[in-house]
Amino acid sequence: MLAPRHSRRDFLRVGSAAGTAAALPDLWLSRFAWAESPNERLNVAAIGVGGRGTGIGRKAASLGNMVACADVHRKNAEDFAKPYEGRCEVFTDYRKVLDRQDVDAVTIGTPDHWHVKIAIEAMKAGKDVYCEKPLTLTIAESKLICEAVQKTGKVFQVGTQQRSEFDSMFLKAVAMARSGRLGKKLRAISSVGQATAGGPFPISDPPEFLDWDFWLGQAPKVPFCENRIGWNFRWWFEYSGGQVTDWGVHHTDIALWALGGEETGPIQVTPVNFEFPLGRELMLETLLGKRPWQELPVSYNVAKSFDCDMLLPNGNEIKLLSGKNELIIEGELGKIRVNRGSLTGAPIEDLSEADKKWLDDEVRKLYRGKEPGSHMRNFFECIKDRSLPVSDVFTHTKSVNACHMANISMLLNRTIKWDPDKYEFPGDEDANALTQRPQREAYRIVL
Repeated sequence: MLAPRHSRRDFLRVGSAAGTAAALPDLWLSRFAWAESPNERLNVAAIGVGGRGTGIGRKAASLGNMVACADVHRKNAEDFAKPYEGRCEVFTDYRKVLDRQDVDAVTIGTPDHWHVKIAIEAMKAGKDVYCEKPLTLTIAESKLICEAVQKTGKVFQVGTQQRSEFDSMFLKAVAMARSGRLGKKLRAISSVGQATAGGPFPISDPPEFLDWDFWLGQAPKVPFCENRIGWNFRWWFEYSGGQVTDWGVHHTDIALWALGGEETGPIQVTPVNFEFPLGRELMLETLLGKRPWQELPVSYNVAKSFDCDMLLPNGNEIKLLSGKNELIIEGELGKIRVNRGSLTGAPIEDLSEADKKWLDDEVRKLYRGKEPGSHMRNFFECIKDRSLPVSDVFTHTKSVNACHMANISMLLNRTIKWDPDKYEFPGDEDANALTQRPQREAYRIVL
């Protein structure tokens, strides 16, 4: 058993005490002078600034003062810092960013296997955190990050921006589903596209501007391969869960929210169809520790295609598959379809003007009283009033765990059952073994 589950209610009751003025140092309080004075802005730093990390770092910089950045790929850090003309100090070791007492908040845009370690250390150093999705590499890490937020009372926003942006189309889909207008028994199809397959790839010496051992972190020690870094880290189980978690967590997060499973996640996952480029058995044996990672071909190894059925405690169902990018939600009274480009379906298209006003009001309620539109702005607003961001760790871990469960069910090629209260697969030794990974001692995650 890992631990009892944590909820948003627990955080608001217990964790918020850590965020009260009485619990905060004078230095931190002085930083919040910007709440009264528009000339005072939070100092922010960006950790992991390749690709998406640059995107979220730039957004944070538009709302605060970007004073530092860090990336083990030094060229990434130097390129990120250039627009700030010497005001953004460059590091290769993120711990030097956390040592700076003037940094109020950090963005984390590293590969997935670094998210939780850096986030926990940042919160322990007194920083509020915006971290990219998928937040965790394993179910065990989900437990740790929830405990860390609970203990520190820090504001933590996960980068599932569909909860804030895209003209509130996803929020409207959630509100419609939760209202009963689609019916009482709901089914969602979370369709997110295939992963990339490829390899074997050549190995080589790492470039001089990259600290390869540091980049690997908790993951197995292997020779450098250019296809392991950058965008392509997603296609290796060592660093990610593949498309199942990378894109899967976006639509599955919305599906769980819409279908009333955001506090529990699924209780059962069944694999329907899948393809692992290196074979299911080989990946299962490796993940269970029966084969060394170094013996695997230097090839992408996550599921290329996938199709899994999830059952929620309330009887609603979600299908996660590698099809056309869209989320479909349907019940006995109607069906809607949403992606980042459109929200369609008769229940939406037939809304009256009064209905549309009702829907806008419901969206604001879902958004906890704030105005949607910018995920990063929501983070900064929540830092200001010490409230729970729209994409909090407690609901996000249910969403990412659902995706981890999909991978586990496919690797085992059978139905798995989850107990959200005990935080385990009851009586299932192999499934429970797959909830965590060995970590290299120098990079072990410590709460």
